[in-house]
Amino acid sequence: MTADWGRARAIADAVLYEGYLLYPYRANSSKNQSRWQFGVLGPDGAADAGIGEDHSLSAQVIVAPRGNPTLSVVVRFLQLQHRGVEKDAGGGRFEPAEELTSGSQSWVRWDEAVEREISFGPIDIESDLPQTLPIEIDAGTDIETVDGGRLVRTRRALHAELEITADRDDGYVRLTTTVRNRAMPAEDKDEAIALSLIGTHLVAEIADGDFVSLLEPPASADNAVARCRHHRCFPVLAGPSGDHALMLVSPIILYDHPEIAEQSEGALYDSTEIDEILTLRIMTMTDEEKAAARATDPLAAQIIDRCDSMSPEAMLNLHGVLRNPHAVDDTAGLIPEIPEGVDWWDPLADTAVAPDVDAVLVNGVRVSRGSRVRLHPSRRADAQDLFFADKIARVTSVHETVDGDQHVGVVIEDDPAADLHEWYGRYLYFAPDEIEPLSERDTTCKQ
Repeated sequence: MTADWGRARAIADAVLYEGYLLYPYRANSSKNQSRWQFGVLGPDGAADAGIGEDHSLSAQVIVAPRGNPTLSVVVRFLQLQHRGVEKDAGGGRFEPAEELTSGSQSWVRWDEAVEREISFGPIDIESDLPQTLPIEIDAGTDIETVDGGRLVRTRRALHAELEITADRDDGYVRLTTTVRNRAMPAEDKDEAIALSLIGTHLVAEIADGDFVSLLEPPASADNAVARCRHHRCFPVLAGPSGDHALMLVSPIILYDHPEIAEQSEGALYDSTEIDEILTLRIMTMTDEEKAAARATDPLAAQIIDRCDSMSPEAMLNLHGVLRNPHAVDDTAGLIPEIPEGVDWWDPLADTAVAPDVDAVLVNGVRVSRGSRVRLHPSRRADAQDLFFADKIARVTSVHETVDGDQHVGVVIEDDPAADLHEWYGRYLYFAPDEIEPLSERDTTCKQ
């Protein structure tokens, strides 16, 4: 791939290993008895039998052609690798065991994973599609001899396919990518996961064309994007902001142009925790607990070692850092700035926020306290908001959250209690794209 593959790979790796191993990273922890939470493609019939997951995932993306577009796709997943532990019984014989200890090192029975990455393309989307491409991974056995015994790692063969089709839609090209597990039905849960593709996702690159954002498409692509359908995944732009050459089809919902926080010292795999809190928990584990984690998985050992050696400066970097994934365009200077050197949680930062006088631009019109707007509720799940559709309201305040999201407080003009609501601050809140600025002369309330 010629695009920013290094950046996309960092995000893809985070997706690949999310949920791989959960704190406290020990094989005997109940949290780690049922694993592989995301992007699992089970063998045929496993989901219906209740012993595995659905056998496929699929996504549709929109391409704006430039010249003769070509597509390259990388399918990435984990293959289960069972690590058996056998003690040396003498005479060339070995006996299965739950744990093997040699000096300060221990090993337990465990299901590891092997990274798999299969590349396809470049494919001419005008002349080479549709295509169904095989994904074949051989079975294997590796034996590692250690003092007092050996580790036997075994893998089942995997059989899958990638199907790619192309269709025209409103001047764009709709690409459909589907990954299917083609393994024969499994007999039980253990066999089902051994035959599964785990953490499955795709990275696609387009040349002589641009991927269209499915989250913020241009107006001309609205209808084509609305017709896209996805199964167990969602595609997002994977390159830096402004780059439309890479698309990540992820089983975890992300935003466009996702980033790994520069403050992160490394993956922790546990999706339910905050890095700082989890790091502190790891630091307080007993030596016995840390030894048990190291015996479970080499990746767990890396986490323990990294946290134990973390400097105070690195630890401080995990605390109180705020990133806004969507940069806000404030060329009009409407968003107040927090004083230099003042953190967002510091009470002094409140002096930069004045909801009574702050403003927001909506369709090029400055909206602030006293502005009249028409309401168009659209983005929230609160059914009560729909009662206010097309109502005329008066703006009372403009707010911004620490995440950079803006909200406009309003009272309904024809509400008999409007003055009372404004007096004690009971406002309705809408996003800027849910309001339409009105002139002072516009008094028509649509029904």
